[in-house]
Amino acid sequence: MARKALKLASWTSMALAASGIYFYSNKYLDPNDFGAVRVGRAVATTAVISYDYLTSLKSVPYGSEEYLQLRSKIHDLFQSFDDTPLGTASLAQVHKAVLHDGRTVAVKVQHPKVRAQSSKDILLMEVLVLAVKQLFPEFEFMWLVDEAKKNLPLELDFLNEGRNAEKVSQMLKHFDFLKVPRIHWDLSTERVLLMEFVDGGQVNDRDYMERNKIDVNEISRHLGKMYSEMIFVNGFVHCDPHPGNVLVRKHPGTGKAEIVLLDHGLYQVLTEEFRVNYCHLWQSLIWTDMKRVKEYSQRLGAGDLYPLFACMLTARSWDSVNRGISQAPVTATEDLEIRNNAANYLPQISHLLNHVPRQMLLILKTNDLLRGIEAALGTRASASSFLNMSRCCIRALAEHKKKNTCSFFRRTQISFSEAFNLWQINLHELILRVKGLKLADRVLALICWLFPAPL
Repeated sequence: MARKALKLASWTSMALAASGIYFYSNKYLDPNDFGAVRVGRAVATTAVISYDYLTSLKSVPYGSEEYLQLRSKIHDLFQSFDDTPLGTASLAQVHKAVLHDGRTVAVKVQHPKVRAQSSKDILLMEVLVLAVKQLFPEFEFMWLVDEAKKNLPLELDFLNEGRNAEKVSQMLKHFDFLKVPRIHWDLSTERVLLMEFVDGGQVNDRDYMERNKIDVNEISRHLGKMYSEMIFVNGFVHCDPHPGNVLVRKHPGTGKAEIVLLDHGLYQVLTEEFRVNYCHLWQSLIWTDMKRVKEYSQRLGAGDLYPLFACMLTARSWDSVNRGISQAPVTATEDLEIRNNAANYLPQISHLLNHVPRQMLLILKTNDLLRGIEAALGTRASASSFLNMSRCCIRALAEHKKKNTCSFFRRTQISFSEAFNLWQINLHELILRVKGLKLADRVLALICWLFPAPL
């Protein structure tokens, strides 16, 4: 029952997180993690593709003859296998192991009975949501159940996760700062996934980055570029970027900073229509075109609640949206205002989430998790990050227009317009850098004047 309640709380947090209220935690209390179970829930059989690594250790007494027989089967597949998991979440846990050929791998093992319990969990969630609806008619959370029914079976299929990992790796191969662990297909099943072992610190760990001389601002920029490319250009979005799934490290060979993207079970595939409207909306928000903000918010189902929708997307107040979200960073006063207003507008937020396209729900969750990382690193979205988003929007919209015309002249015209718009953004970014350097020079001059060096 505790796990079911945790699952419901986790899904409910999607609605509240979109409004700036953070209920996310990557720590799960799992009663089954204690005792002999921590030695390893999943044990492998020796059949090559049909291993579905045995998950019966939880019912076998620790140290018994049956337990030792099961443990011995692990060594048929691995040279060594760490009993203590590297990490544990609600659906699976990950162990470090070494294959007989010397390769170090990560073994992701689905918890026993999770698949069988999933339908009961969803039924319980549906009952609770209906009960909430009876008690508080203004809250509409049935979309939580619909999303769980759609996404949970995909997350439970680890072969689907492997395919997602390979797809995003190929899709973003031009980013030399991104590392997606390679999948070992010959040793993977629907319930067990073997992948290349890649070590690193969590993306919200400033101390780790400082110890390893990794530039926090560079990591934040890379993360923004990566997700802008996924959302605006490709429409294939990793929707669980919590700190445990996004690691940072220095590449062993080059010494350059890398982002390691893990856990590819939950992706959102955006339709062409949604992606194009979403690009237009963000372009309008970045360049403060309020007429188009209203138009494209309403195209995405916001209706008359488009001001609230714009605030949820940007995590900024309506005043800041009107002034321009790229003009000034979030202040502590504005942050407090957003949190206070979020509680006051929960019925409207609930109504809005029930009417926007289902694709938007995971995008809102993803945006919120990314902002949580930025907040932990102290790198809230800057003018530079908005310009990177705008570049992706320009490229995506130009590609969409070229795809929908047969005229060579029109395609050429679109390409020239795209190049000119990108050049304008580059020029604007250069001006911002020059202004920043001038400001830095002035600050340095002031310091030298206030504290002159001794003769």
